[in-house]
Amino acid sequence: MKKNGVIGWSLVFAVLALLFGSSVCADTPGGNVSEVEKYPERSLKDGAQRLPSPPLALEVPSFYPNIAVTDLTLDKGAAAPAPESASGQTVKESPNNPGEKKEPSVNSPIDTASYKSNETALKAIERNVTLFTERIKGRFEIWLERSARYIEIMKEILREKQLPEELVFLPIVESGFNLNAYSPARAVGPWQFIAATAKRYGLVIDWWRDERKDPVKSTHAAAQYLKDLYKMFGSWNLALAAYNAGEGRISRALKKSDVSDYWSLLHTKQIRDETKEYVPRYIAATMIANTPEEYGFSNLDYHEPLAYEEITLASPMDIEVIAHCAESTVKEIRELNPELRRWSTPLNVPQYTIRIPQGSKELFLKNVSDIPQDKLFTVDTYTAKKGDTLKKIVRKTGVPMQAILAMNSLSGLEEIKAGYEIRVPPKEKFSPDHDDTYKVRKASYRKVSERSGKKISGKKSSGKKGKKNTAASTKKSRASASKSKSKVKTKKA
Repeated sequence: MKKNGVIGWSLVFAVLALLFGSSVCADTPGGNVSEVEKYPERSLKDGAQRLPSPPLALEVPSFYPNIAVTDLTLDKGAAAPAPESASGQTVKESPNNPGEKKEPSVNSPIDTASYKSNETALKAIERNVTLFTERIKGRFEIWLERSARYIEIMKEILREKQLPEELVFLPIVESGFNLNAYSPARAVGPWQFIAATAKRYGLVIDWWRDERKDPVKSTHAAAQYLKDLYKMFGSWNLALAAYNAGEGRISRALKKSDVSDYWSLLHTKQIRDETKEYVPRYIAATMIANTPEEYGFSNLDYHEPLAYEEITLASPMDIEVIAHCAESTVKEIRELNPELRRWSTPLNVPQYTIRIPQGSKELFLKNVSDIPQDKLFTVDTYTAKKGDTLKKIVRKTGVPMQAILAMNSLSGLEEIKAGYEIRVPPKEKFSPDHDDTYKVRKASYRKVSERSGKKISGKKSSGKKGKKNTAASTKKSRASASKSKSKVKTKKA
């Protein structure tokens, strides 16, 4: 009996070893199968490069062989890092539970191969490639040329956020890399942020500045937003769709249609035509931007990459003064600081960092030391009379209420007493909205193509071919300030 009992327990241990032995080995570094054995090398269609095929690596579709493989693979074929949970802990792979849901890794490459066997996707991408290379080729050429000014600095930010670098081409379909793009939905800048989302991601929008127009600050915000969207949906296609339509709308669409991927969502009525075109449009733009020569874009006159130095000012300063000290021009200073909406740096920011042309920092510091403090910033003042209210002062000076509130740090509820000096903008330098904006008209790409490129996805192009980010067809709104009988003094702050 004792012998039989020993044999019985031996069998039990043997069965347990068989059941759990493989999983124990899998979690042990020495017992893991090598990546080379698990994912053997595959030959790409063009034979130019052989890479191991990791679980999340980009599989380049043979339909479009011109995608730059090395640009679209994060670690040049290395396996993607393990995803992290919301708490920051690594989520372990579960080979014995393939159905277990895992939080995705935000730095996994964009899966543009997901349309490889999808006829609807192929047609949509091909349609947009045709649009960019034929119907609106001239405009797309301008976008490509302009993109060179910002692409490198944007890529650096995406790398810092551990995001796929090919997201840098998203502003092509959002704005044509036009910093002043403005849509009917009041989305602004190269990444087309609406005010609520911009503020949620730390961008400042006030009377003095609109950081949605800044290519550096807005890219930081866009990168974080895209990262959050990817963590939410676990798919770059869905994340991009949510960037276009909003995360709430895509979440509801997935729930109502009972599908789990973007391409299936295209066959439903839960998303707008614009969103159905958005991802194919982005894929087409990315493919062309990666190898423009392959698509007929040659001899491009790329803009010079953005280059600058930064100076932190201790007090507000007129842009004219900044340009003088840097021995530059007002136009160049504005191009380097597109967030600035007025004639000067913000009055309500004690220390403001300004960009000046590269190589001009020492010159700036030398020249600014020769300028008296009261000549650095121009402001007018209005001396309040008995019975004056803010509304009366607005009528007398012709200055908008928002400007008066911003320049005097007022809420609008204060009682204005006689003798109180109200700061107002200098008439010779002020317009109610200095912004050079370019209205974006929403339209589906099908309608766009039918109009032979006269309206491009609602984006109105600006900029002349050349090295600078110049603006064409600029419409400036000038205020016709009413003449005031009250005495308005001009002084330097």
